Amino acid sequence: MEEETLDNDRHQIRNICILAHVDHGKTTLADQLIATAGSGMVHPKVAGKVRFMDFLDEEQRRAITMKSSSISLHYNHHTVNLIDSPGHIDFCGEVSTAARLSDGALLLVDAVEGVHIQTHAVLRQCWIERLSPCLVLNKMDRLITELKLTPFEAYTRLLRIVHEVNGIVSAYNSQKYLSDVDSLLAGGTAAGGEVMEDYDDVEDVFQPQKGNVVFACALDGWGFGIHEFAEIYASKLGASVSALQKALWGPRYFNAKTKMIVGKKGIGGGGKAKPMFVQFVLEPLWQVYQGALGGDKGLVEKVIKSFNLQIPARELQNRDSKVVLQAVMSRWLPLSDAILSMVVKCMPDPVAAQGSRISRLIPQHEVGSENGVDRRVLEEAELVRKSVEGCDWRGEVPCVAFVAKMFALPVKMLPPPEVGEFVGSFGEEGEGESDECFLAFARIFSGVLSVGQRVFVISALYDPLKGESMQKHIQEAELKSMYLMMGQGLKVVKSAKAGDVVAIRGLGQYILKSATLSSTRNCWPFSSMAFQVAPILRVAIEPSDPADMGALLKGLRLLNRADPFVEVTVSARGEHVLAAAGEVHLERCIKDLKDRFAKVSLEVSPPLVSYKETIEGEVSNMLENLKVLSKNLDYVEKTTPNGRCVVRVQVMKLLPSLTKVLDESAELLGDILGIKSGQTVKSLETQRTNILENENPAEVIKKRIMEAIESDILCRIENDEDQAEKCRLKWLKLLRRIWALGPSYTGTNVLFTPDIKAESTDSYVLIRGSSQLSERLGFVADSGNSNSVSETSSNESQVLYMDAERLESNVITGFQLATSAGPLCDEPMWGLAFVIEARISSSTGHHDESETHQQSDQYGIFAGQVIATVKDACRTAVLKNKPRLVEAMYFCELNTPTEYLGPMYGVLSRRRARILKEEMQEGSPFFTVHAYVPVSESFGFTDELRSKTSGAASALLVLSHWEALLEDPFFVPKTEEEIEEFGDGSSVLPNTARKLIDTVRRRKGLPVEEKVVQHGTKQRTLARKV
Repeated sequence: MEEETLDNDRHQIRNICILAHVDHGKTTLADQLIATAGSGMVHPKVAGKVRFMDFLDEEQRRAITMKSSSISLHYNHHTVNLIDSPGHIDFCGEVSTAARLSDGALLLVDAVEGVHIQTHAVLRQCWIERLSPCLVLNKMDRLITELKLTPFEAYTRLLRIVHEVNGIVSAYNSQKYLSDVDSLLAGGTAAGGEVMEDYDDVEDVFQPQKGNVVFACALDGWGFGIHEFAEIYASKLGASVSALQKALWGPRYFNAKTKMIVGKKGIGGGGKAKPMFVQFVLEPLWQVYQGALGGDKGLVEKVIKSFNLQIPARELQNRDSKVVLQAVMSRWLPLSDAILSMVVKCMPDPVAAQGSRISRLIPQHEVGSENGVDRRVLEEAELVRKSVEGCDWRGEVPCVAFVAKMFALPVKMLPPPEVGEFVGSFGEEGEGESDECFLAFARIFSGVLSVGQRVFVISALYDPLKGESMQKHIQEAELKSMYLMMGQGLKVVKSAKAGDVVAIRGLGQYILKSATLSSTRNCWPFSSMAFQVAPILRVAIEPSDPADMGALLKGLRLLNRADPFVEVTVSARGEHVLAAAGEVHLERCIKDLKDRFAKVSLEVSPPLVSYKETIEGEVSNMLENLKVLSKNLDYVEKTTPNGRCVVRVQVMKLLPSLTKVLDESAELLGDILGIKSGQTVKSLETQRTNILENENPAEVIKKRIMEAIESDILCRIENDEDQAEKCRLKWLKLLRRIWALGPSYTGTNVLFTPDIKAESTDSYVLIRGSSQLSERLGFVADSGNSNSVSETSSNESQVLYMDAERLESNVITGFQLATSAGPLCDEPMWGLAFVIEARISSSTGHHDESETHQQSDQYGIFAGQVIATVKDACRTAVLKNKPRLVEAMYFCELNTPTEYLGPMYGVLSRRRARILKEEMQEGSPFFTVHAYVPVSESFGFTDELRSKTSGAASALLVLSHWEALLEDPFFVPKTEEEIEEFGDGSSVLPNTARKLIDTVRRRKGLPVEEKVVQHGTKQRTLARKV
């Protein structure tokens, strides 16, 4: 930037973000860094208490960070652009934003609580975005003051945490990590230990002796790496700094007699010897704390003298022992120096980082040698990619930037315009007069960006090689102003170069969530960001006064643009539905709507919970199920109203592992089939992170399907090899007959073509369908599986065959409608396999008419009759085969002191939770409990937990998986035992599944079977006097 010469050198810039689990000290650490390197914006006395980066009222009130914000620091001739991010799972979209704009990450872990669920999530985000991480073990003081550990016990604990974090990173780097954070923890925290053993021979990422681990107490403002103590002791012990740096971590001991550093075998005196880290690092720390807090000033003065510390006498004589402790520790081991020197030394500059991240930022596009490709456009696009890869900041190279999010700021908070600067109306954002101005949170990756410059705004779907057809994905905009972000403050700048992080005004009407900015049309868009969870919590919103509907719509548009993770839709019933990541996120969105964007009173519905529908399936007798599906047994038959088409439907439950693969690969399947799903649960790029760059997506999905089937077969049929082989062959035959997937053509339900052995006669012709989907996925389709017309057939048969071919799409449509709205409560079906045999006969009076399926009779158009009949037959087949409700489950991690275990289990049992495991945290009075909690029971869960445990217990919820309710919603006692337990049927209360179904049906306006009058004898008028 023009006034700071040090920015001219891109090698002296560091772009970093702070990532951690909630309440592990990110904002407190940022305060300490700002106090030292932030040009006096925070006084050192209040650092850690003011929480400078949390400038929203809601953030200060809740004491958690809710958005990612940036600040520019200066340290030792380097510029450090620091982005603070939230740790709460509800705001993980902001973590994705921070990770995309950074080159390195400071990973904070609480030394007492250790690795938690969100630690896994942010480490995975680092791995996806290819950031260079450094580890900060925070809250070291709690080991001394709360847990009262000895130095050796503390060392053992720190060693275990470093090993656990290294194990997680090693698993990611080895491509053998589990697919999501929930399953990683649900397999047991021992998963971390197993990973550590499996990859013990791989060099650890975090090694204190390498300098990328810092031990800190952010609240008191002290921290250190191994290097600081190596320099202190180098002269005293007569050893080199590099030798001491290697010896001060791990099983290295100092022999006082020989003045030598030895391993465990070289020490005498048995087990009394202490590792050098304990003897030379932790014991002096413990002495200072015990001396200061215990009132023993002799110990404190001994340390001050030993390390030549200069501390004012006024601070040492303070009556508050905490002040004395803070004065000694912050001068002895200043936190900012330890952190920022590690950042400068261990994290890459933009030039080095963009070279290693380019395959993630702009993936290589394979372009064939077709005649239609403009080589000039391709060469320029590659030139742009090269300039991004090299972080070229010269003025003549194309300028490329990425906008990670749009954020709203009150107009009054913008800096006043400089003299001569054009002041446009802030309503240019496309929203008319508004008190909010939208700024783009962006990073420049190449070239120079200047105020007043015209740039192209490119969406993620843009392809420069397709020319005119891509016009809707590219717009031209002018940059009105540019700011350097300083927490809540903004500093006006005229231009910014590659490597800088800035806020840009003037793009509000062009960008909804994120986009690529380029000075040339011929630029590949940046890959989409990866989000860890989906917006699952949905509520319907309407204004209290119907006259305010216009203000609400405007407010929803503003909110949708201002929050990168919120989704605003209109339901089939016309309701405006707001989808958020969780309760805290939803509360903030509602508050923003009421106070900032809509400024009207709102009515918010109870949460709208999504369910799925499936059937009961005994996977144990898998072979029998496959035989039923392959034979014409146990089917539902329905006929169209005009009698021309007979539909037979068979249904079977898919293997759970196969259902999971289809669910996780929905976006990839959409890409293969040319269908762009509107759902952005996981972006295509996120799924491509487990795909090697030269692999074909169809091959990947085929491999996943085969592996899922193989693992399920081996799991269910362990000993019988013959039966396992038969199952394998049956599944291979079925996979060659995939006709379609549903709902939305990429769902978890499969439609198989009818068995080829099914016969067609002159009077009835089978609609056989086609196995094109099997062919696209790489399964060999059965030959002759199409409605071919024999030359020797009669004219009437040829007409029937042509009709059958035309009606194939109608059968698929009926299947899609059935799977998108099941029979229980119109929710999508889940994990079912259908075989639909539809036979058509000739219509009386129209034997020679080839277009009979388009002609209407008294029952309506024939194609529509087929669709409706197929849909009804599929739904009836599901009802006949013991339907079950499937509900979404949260993975819940709870931490509570021992004395509050009882109330915590009481809350969990009321919420239908299933306990997975419970263990006591080593060396602390806390229990960690893992459980599954249904999403429908999770609303108000954290508030109830806090009230029942007096605020001592904490919980974090992450969407985990879908799980079928085992209860039969239509249960009626039949056997003697059931009648004895539940009564004769008239007095049986509705079970959980039936209650959930009735709740959804009422919300959707569907009929519900219930007694209007429960007890007729007790009905009385209100006026009756007794």
